[in-house]
Amino acid sequence: MIESMAAGIYISVPFCRTKCSFCNFASDVFSKSAYENYVARVVEDVSHSRQFANELECELEPTADSIYLGGGTPSILDGPQLLRIFKAVREEFTVTPDAEITVECAPGTITPALIETFLQCGVNRVSLGLQSFVDQEAQAVGRLHNRATVLEEIARLRHAGLHNISLDLIAGLPHQTPESWAFSVSETIATGVPHVSIYMLEVDDESRLGKELIAGGARYHAHFVPDEDATADFYQQACETLESAGVKQYEISNFAASEDKRSIHNLKYWTRQPYIGFGVDAHSMLEKAVGQEGAVRFATPDSLDTYMNRTPPTVTPVSQQAAVEESFFLGLRLNGGVDLAEKRRDVTHECAIHQCIQDGLLEQAGTIIRLTPRGRLLSNEVFGRFLADEAEETKVGTGNVNPR
Repeated sequence: MIESMAAGIYISVPFCRTKCSFCNFASDVFSKSAYENYVARVVEDVSHSRQFANELECELEPTADSIYLGGGTPSILDGPQLLRIFKAVREEFTVTPDAEITVECAPGTITPALIETFLQCGVNRVSLGLQSFVDQEAQAVGRLHNRATVLEEIARLRHAGLHNISLDLIAGLPHQTPESWAFSVSETIATGVPHVSIYMLEVDDESRLGKELIAGGARYHAHFVPDEDATADFYQQACETLESAGVKQYEISNFAASEDKRSIHNLKYWTRQPYIGFGVDAHSMLEKAVGQEGAVRFATPDSLDTYMNRTPPTVTPVSQQAAVEESFFLGLRLNGGVDLAEKRRDVTHECAIHQCIQDGLLEQAGTIIRLTPRGRLLSNEVFGRFLADEAEETKVGTGNVNPR
């Protein structure tokens, strides 16, 4: 990893107005009375972050070039609470003038007052959890917005000078058809937003929709969920349509109209740069202090009660072997691929590369290897082959590496 680089900061806000049926993140609907205590706890953790890094014998850069509020729904917090969080970050870190500062928002929560708070906090990027431009599909999974609301809020953000907007879409939602999916993708392109994320719905047995699908039931519109082949077709269709519109894929799930609109924050995860997370189910990776080799990953508890009860983070040293494996399965998420000339590798990796090329999952140009279109659909299988001790079977998916 590059030394002496600015840190990325992730802040988890695990509160939602409603819990989407497909969601398996550590977020839920809580009383507003919980918000204030949570914000106070996050602010406290931010102020103690350098002390904690020292206890782990890790290097925590004094500067930050990306701040990302994710969730949950960070836009559910009120203005003073958001201001307190950003004030705490700026008191502990020197935020670079060109820092990318992102807040995830649920459509339907972006009021003029909230936008004013964003501007006061220095927010310059907004990620909207759209999921679908088709009202029936959005409502089937518990979203509270409609198409008109999304378009109004995009216009409102732009009027305030916030043009760096990202929209999320999910392929494989209940009631989705080739025609409705094409409509969502074309409408997304028509908005002119510079960044788009496309996720394939993954059946998670911890979500309500996942449990119903596994049980073969009909609640949560489970019997209207497209099959895996249809979902994969939707994903490939979106990749091609966005590409032809000039919104280029740069990572399995992410597309940008230009290089400067790529998510700086998420690129830190995929290129193994240092980042630190605060709040429920927040993940971090920091390099060991000068004079020591390696890195440390740590994660906070994934339940609000456990976090508020001050259960310490789970700490995992990153061995040299693990670092090499990570550099492959994170680097391969990117369309730019992995440069073998820069990677230390062993027999396991050489065999994995050869077999994946033979199976049409990887392609090689000079010293660069990258996923093929088929490899992106089977990315978890590809990544598993680079693990020296693969503990479990992998499944088809494009899963995101967002540390939530």
